[in-house]
Amino acid sequence: MSSENDTLILEGAVHPAANRHLFGHEAAADFLARSYRSGKGHHAVLIEGPEGVGKATLAFRFAHHVLAHPRPEEAPDSLADPDPASPAFRQVVAGASHNLLHITRPFDAKSGRFRTAITVDEVRRAGKFFSQTSGTESWRIVIVDPADDMNRSAANAILKMLEEPPRRSMFLVLSHAPGRLLPTIRSRCMPLVLRPLTDDLLKQALAGLGLAVAPAAERKLLDAAGGSVSQAIKLLNYGGLDIMEALQALLDAQGPDQRKAMHKIADAVAARGNDTLYAFLVEQAGDYLSMQAARAAREGDLDRAYRLSTLHAALAERIAIGDAYNLDRKQTVLSLLADLASAS
Repeated sequence: MSSENDTLILEGAVHPAANRHLFGHEAAADFLARSYRSGKGHHAVLIEGPEGVGKATLAFRFAHHVLAHPRPEEAPDSLADPDPASPAFRQVVAGASHNLLHITRPFDAKSGRFRTAITVDEVRRAGKFFSQTSGTESWRIVIVDPADDMNRSAANAILKMLEEPPRRSMFLVLSHAPGRLLPTIRSRCMPLVLRPLTDDLLKQALAGLGLAVAPAAERKLLDAAGGSVSQAIKLLNYGGLDIMEALQALLDAQGPDQRKAMHKIADAVAARGNDTLYAFLVEQAGDYLSMQAARAAREGDLDRAYRLSTLHAALAERIAIGDAYNLDRKQTVLSLLADLASAS
């Protein structure tokens, strides 16, 4: 019940269900294996850390481990690379496993985009999932990826399941920002924190995907990626580095040159099919405002810090409304860039 087609996969990346290689996080993987083997593992694990550092890959890796060794006392005390020849691995990758459910943002065929949130209907699939497999002795595993995307109703629905988990069930809850989750959800999960990858591990991960980095751009890429494989892929394969340079040039320009730069960026990121680049620009804009607000606070300019923080919140709301109502993205981007220029 997990498929390579049920979630957005970046060009050049491997779906976490099919990814046989995990870079870094050895301590976290060993902890999960030992905890499971002891028979005292928690029924819900909150795997938290920045986006793109391997949370989903670790979750699927652990799920493969549990499904391959349904008796905890007979399971090894470490997570091995999944065996591509095993029936469990093939079933999970093909979306044919009756023992694993991957909950993520659904694709909306009408808009041609992934929905902006995990809805309660997606979470309700877990209830049906558990009832359909209640007669088997195998573990039933639900991966929520990421839980940050759940709306309020979906969060309340998953909370009820966490409060009264079915027998031999396991929840692997992924979060880029656990502070956004309901405190009651966090309190019912065992936290497991993953850190950003080191430069060497990030380079190994990119090499494993066949992605080459030009030596002249390596330092800039590593700094901008921040230890995230997905961020590095956006920078390499989606023109992220070019957008960062164009955004800086826009902030440095004035008058007609600045307006020309705004339209050039808007045309690039708002074109149909450029959802990833659009999201990347929104993320960069948010990061810029956050950094400027923090800088103003450090310098004692609290009025400016407040204005920037308020603008950040307003931009986030505007983006959410634009996505929810499928508004013209070019106008949304132009408005966002104008506010950034004003803030700078």
